[in-house]
Amino acid sequence: MLTLYSFGPGANSLKPTLALYEKGMEFNHRLLNPAKFEHHEDWFKAINPRGQVPALEDEGRIITESTVICEYLEDAHPTAVKLRPESHFDVAQMRVWTKWVDEYFCWCVSTIGWHRHVSKMVKDLSDEEFEKVVARIPVPEQQVKWRRAREGFPQDMLDEEMRKIAVSVKRLDDHLRDNEWLAGGVYSLADICNFAIANGMQHGFSELVNTDDTPGLVRWIEQINDRPAAKAMFAAVPREF
Repeated sequence: MLTLYSFGPGANSLKPTLALYEKGMEFNHRLLNPAKFEHHEDWFKAINPRGQVPALEDEGRIITESTVICEYLEDAHPTAVKLRPESHFDVAQMRVWTKWVDEYFCWCVSTIGWHRHVSKMVKDLSDEEFEKVVARIPVPEQQVKWRRAREGFPQDMLDEEMRKIAVSVKRLDDHLRDNEWLAGGVYSLADICNFAIANGMQHGFSELVNTDDTPGLVRWIEQINDRPAAKAMFAAVPREF
């Protein structure tokens, strides 16, 4: 039985979660509470030394990185449901989209998310308590991000990330106005991985994502939310703690 360690159906954790639901696979779901910093506990760092979710355990072997997990599921656990296009060219286009979301789109949305939400997890901690939390974080870049979240991100950084988000949603909308899906004319990991970041932007970034300015993107977000697997996932797994 596969075991998925995640925060639930949001951001990077959503990618393999939705892939598993789409493939109809049985798996154990171990939800970690980010507000309690469970991903920095020693027991979890023994599973993923980077202290990050998601992580997938398959017969004692650990696979990390959300998009890599999705590709692994397609390779190691093929099902009747295919989440990659048929042709090599279309698979390459799918991977262009998954590479882009991992290297560009995810990061600008993440910074704003940290500014708006994650910072609240540490705002009531004393300096001593905060330093204990940071000391348990194994990735130096994540320590820097937690410090910025506590101190406040520089406004010029936030402005630049919002600019990148505007570029991102335009790129998605431009494509989705003329295409039902992102790659090969079929629902694929390209859609799942980008949906993981874009879902809910019509609420959290409504000045950028709305039916007037980005009708293709909004249609696509709603279309994925209406899929039976997505409905089952959101019904079964709490969105937040």
